[in-house]
Amino acid sequence: MTTATGAALRRIQTGNALSAFGNGFTVPFMFIYVAQVRNLGAGTAGTVLALFAVAALAVLPFTGRVIDRRGPLPVAVAGTVLASAGSLGIAFSEGVVAMYVSAAVFGAGLSVIQPALATMIVWSSSTATRSRAFATQFFLNNLGLGVGGLLGGLVVDTERPSSFLLLFGIESAMYLVLGAIVATVRLPGGPRAECSPHGGEDSGGDGAAARGGWRELLSDRAMVTLSALGFVMFFACYGQFESGLPAYAVEASRISPATLGIALAANTAVIVLAQFVVLRVVERRRRSRVIALVGLIWTVAWLAAGASGLVADRHALAVAAIISTYALFGLGEAMLSPTVAPLVADLAPARMVGRYNSAFALVKQLALAIGPAVGGPMGATAHGPYIVMLVLCSLGVTVLALLLGRRLTAEQDNPLRASLVVAASVPARSAEPVRAG
Repeated sequence: MTTATGAALRRIQTGNALSAFGNGFTVPFMFIYVAQVRNLGAGTAGTVLALFAVAALAVLPFTGRVIDRRGPLPVAVAGTVLASAGSLGIAFSEGVVAMYVSAAVFGAGLSVIQPALATMIVWSSSTATRSRAFATQFFLNNLGLGVGGLLGGLVVDTERPSSFLLLFGIESAMYLVLGAIVATVRLPGGPRAECSPHGGEDSGGDGAAARGGWRELLSDRAMVTLSALGFVMFFACYGQFESGLPAYAVEASRISPATLGIALAANTAVIVLAQFVVLRVVERRRRSRVIALVGLIWTVAWLAAGASGLVADRHALAVAAIISTYALFGLGEAMLSPTVAPLVADLAPARMVGRYNSAFALVKQLALAIGPAVGGPMGATAHGPYIVMLVLCSLGVTVLALLLGRRLTAEQDNPLRASLVVAASVPARSAEPVRAG
């Protein structure tokens, strides 16, 4: 990695951490703010949360192509402006329509930022350093969210609406800070889609080029398998964090909401404390095998959650089991952060990195939209079937990961080892630094 790319990467990570810090101020309190502080009701609050995902589904199919044609930097800056405006809109919206519009703007901004930042990280790293770069991003995201949530909890007061305005003001400002920092990043020259003199791509016109790009992506069997794997993975973990798992813990395991806060803290603590230890272990292993192991770890996590429901009358055991569930999820997340996002980038043709990142972000949003809708009601009422479904999903992660491994090249599955093998095979007198990616 050159000095220039290292400086670019540090700026990207700094801005990302600050935006996560701002986001942490509002994420735990969004539902309460809409439903209780603005007195719009639980139904409206639920719709607001759903609109984040709906807005993402609307803009992500087009985001990747814009990134590949114009570069990720202007797209990221535009996303930060949208997110900042949406956050302020939510803060000052008093009616249902205004709240819905603000939520849609905020969700669109967030969804644009994600693949744009991912592409910037890809452009500022090599194949050998990419896992560490994405692991650092995930670590800083969780650290920022945790610290922001902790400070937000000290400020927020449902009897003082002005305290919520302060939280949303901080969040809005942090997105503008991210945009300002990103705007100063000097990215190395990255690949872009070739344009015809008439503005079309590959002389086939905008519509034909877009269709061709999606056809090429869908014909990539490894990417299709990874996308299916990603959907199951996000459905079985993140899609349950805010709905199904808390509902199951409260209804089946009879855990108090305060204890759920401790469990979430355990999840964040495992990620923050274990991320770079885990990175040293997994970056030399085959990515497909690491993902397969995560599926087994999450299987144990869901079995622990099921056990907490069976021993609900023994409160201490039930609490320990739920906290263990969240902690095991954190361990799996720490293993995935240096594995999945870099793999998406390494599968993508150079001129389609933005589209591959956007496609995977779209799969994630689908899982995050469907996961709570399915998991929430099941977690609250159908306790046994809920646990069985998530155990099967976790085992499905393992199976799909092993299938994916058969469709990856040696460099895609284990880039660090592959680069070391290539370097070792070069005669010493003619050896030059090898920079993959």
